[in-house]
Amino acid sequence: MQKGQIRVQTENIFPIIKKFLYSDHEIFLRELVSNAVDASQKIKTLSSIGEAKGDLGELRIDVVLDAKEKTLSIIDRGVGMTSEEVDKYINQVAFSGAEEFMDKYKDANIIGHFGLGFYSAFMVSDKVELYSKSFKDASGVFWGCDGNPEFELYEVDYAQRGTKIVLHISEESKEFLEASRVKAILDRFCKFLPIPIYFSEVGVKEEGEKKDEIIEEKSINNPDPIWVKKPSELSKEDYEKFYKELYPFGETPLFWIHLNVDYPFNLTGVLYFPKIKQSYEIQKDKIQLYCNQVFVTDEVKDIVPEFLMLLHGVIDSPDIPLNVSRSYLQGDPNVKKINAHITKKVADKLEEIFKADRAAFEEKWESLGLFVKYGMMTDDKFLDKANKFIVMEDTTGKFHTLEEYKTLTEATQKNKDGKQVILYTTNPVQQDAYIQAATKKGYTVVKMETLVDSAFINNMEMKWENVTFVRVDADIVDNLIDKQESNESVLSKDDTEKLKELFNLQIAELHVTTEVKGLSADSAPVVATRPEFMRRMKDMAGVGGGMTAFYAQMPDEVTLTVNGNHPIYQTLLKEGNTELQKSQVRNLADLALLSQGLLKGNDLTNFINRSVDLLQNK
Repeated sequence: MQKGQIRVQTENIFPIIKKFLYSDHEIFLRELVSNAVDASQKIKTLSSIGEAKGDLGELRIDVVLDAKEKTLSIIDRGVGMTSEEVDKYINQVAFSGAEEFMDKYKDANIIGHFGLGFYSAFMVSDKVELYSKSFKDASGVFWGCDGNPEFELYEVDYAQRGTKIVLHISEESKEFLEASRVKAILDRFCKFLPIPIYFSEVGVKEEGEKKDEIIEEKSINNPDPIWVKKPSELSKEDYEKFYKELYPFGETPLFWIHLNVDYPFNLTGVLYFPKIKQSYEIQKDKIQLYCNQVFVTDEVKDIVPEFLMLLHGVIDSPDIPLNVSRSYLQGDPNVKKINAHITKKVADKLEEIFKADRAAFEEKWESLGLFVKYGMMTDDKFLDKANKFIVMEDTTGKFHTLEEYKTLTEATQKNKDGKQVILYTTNPVQQDAYIQAATKKGYTVVKMETLVDSAFINNMEMKWENVTFVRVDADIVDNLIDKQESNESVLSKDDTEKLKELFNLQIAELHVTTEVKGLSADSAPVVATRPEFMRRMKDMAGVGGGMTAFYAQMPDEVTLTVNGNHPIYQTLLKEGNTELQKSQVRNLADLALLSQGLLKGNDLTNFINRSVDLLQNK
């Protein structure tokens, strides 16, 4: 029998392990099960090259919970360890000192990179016992430690090849004696480990006399997930079935990309494009990062381009460092290469679908558009490719690429500066009158009604050459492409001035500018428009704040264009009842504001009451 001290330079190692080794104590189970998987994989390798003789038997890992005894055991049938190996791998902790460890790693979210996986057991245990028997011709060995530097190490009669670790769970960690808690951790971290894992719970059953028995045994994992297979081996149904395994309540995805790279870095995985509803009930952090089938995290920012954070699926790479402090991760060259590769694969896949079946691509655009537009704003390499397959849907339901739209509107929608004017609507229902006026003029109006479109428009005006966007209600229809300096009115100069005076209205929370112009007789008597620049600034302030925040406090700017050619003014200007005349004018203005969604609260109530009064007067 051997007794001794674990070889570190301070006796304070265990309190530091408990406090700093991992930020989440539940990680201990992932580490211990992962070690068991490694031991199982090693025996398979040794058997394949003839170093391990005989039948390997069933290679499996058992996690056994005994709440009565307050123990949790992890049992494998892997290579096992001799007494010398236990002394080497367990006792010689790879620290030069606890103080150095604390100083160096207390702020880092370290994950299993320093050979400390086994010692994570002490985060939740008062005592840890280890039984092991090597595949070599050697006796079984026992090692035990109660959280002090002292340990016991001696030979025992342990007949089964492999290792059994028994954790005596501490009072402050008794949550890990709950079967549901243990199963949840196993399901999260060990769901796709390559060796079968079984969870068992020991309980008391009545069978003549009371005795402890296994009351449940459950298979935990899928050892052969699709990302470790070749795409040629998989069917559409296989991908969709695996998606359901990852997201049991998710809708069938639009399509997927199978990643399989072995140079200049190792990367496998499957990324799914989910269906995204117009309501944008979006969930980020749905991509899971694995290292050799061991779950690491679902926070994959920097590994996956930001615009693809809405994708679902799995990425597995042994080349991503697992001591993932954020600053370390951001500076790692492999992470940058993987990020660039994923961007290219996604762009290539989208272009492939667009070219192969444009109709199907357009059907999916409601969901795809968000990814594409976000990517074009944030990644110039993606932008270069996406310029070929970005589509814009017009108000008739037809889709146009950027080049197709330019060709279609070349003769009608170029302004005096030579820029192509893309007319757009953010709300086809509310802005219907403006859309109708524009289409009668021969213009083509596209829909820009998603949450990202405001930023997308501003971004593309900087990135697309000689293109400008104008919302269809930014001005009267005659001025949407180029400002017309004069519109002749049939009204006299005196009547024009009188109308300006009548429409000089003070409206709460609005900055109103009034002009009288001669529009066509069938145009509305008053048209309310919102100047493009100020409206955009208000929109940006409402979404992002920052440098545009002060615009949020400013009143909405609106221009009331009074159509002097409308026949209603021939009667209104002759009205002798001044109060009735003012009511009619205010109602015409309110109707125009209502079309812009700018009539609210008390002003809306007054409009309703005034309308009733005007009807009664007639």
